[in-house]
Amino acid sequence: MTGRPYHHGNLRSTLLDAACAAIEETGPAALSLRDLARRAGVSHAAPAHHFGDKAGLLTELAAQGFDLLADALRAAGGDLTEAGVAYVLFAVRYRAHFEVMFQPGLHHPDDPVLDAARRRADEALTSALSSSGPARRANSEAKLAAWSIVHGFAALWTSGALPSRGGEDPAALARTVIGNLFS
Repeated sequence: MTGRPYHHGNLRSTLLDAACAAIEETGPAALSLRDLARRAGVSHAAPAHHFGDKAGLLTELAAQGFDLLADALRAAGGDLTEAGVAYVLFAVRYRAHFEVMFQPGLHHPDDPVLDAARRRADEALTSALSSSGPARRANSEAKLAAWSIVHGFAALWTSGALPSRGGEDPAALARTVIGNLFS
């Protein structure tokens, strides 16, 4: 701990922000509560006091991510292509959340708050599919296809696995890819 006094206006939020920064630097597997405490300038016990353990912290981060994703999907206005682009932009903007949300081995997948947030994101995706026309009503196969395409694109983009596109905008490229598949 540094010589700074132990006081934060919102230590919980500070620790989640520090977790995002750490995950973006080294990935979720390397995250440690001790490192988060150091980053926040608090005792090594402070993160455990707020989250219990690393999985508890990552559970809250995942729930936060699903809520942010639900908001992004709803803001797309019911257009399936734009919902897909919103998904990709969410992954780019909130990469740390994205890396944790779909790895149940990192968090408590049966947590009720996480489950509720996951349901809100699923409902937002279902709504985008429902408004995309009768041929794509929100049946399970259509939802799985749409999610697979945009999630796969987002994972490839955020991991750097796509061939170099000369600094191309992820939204523009995603719009083209999604448009080709769903037109």
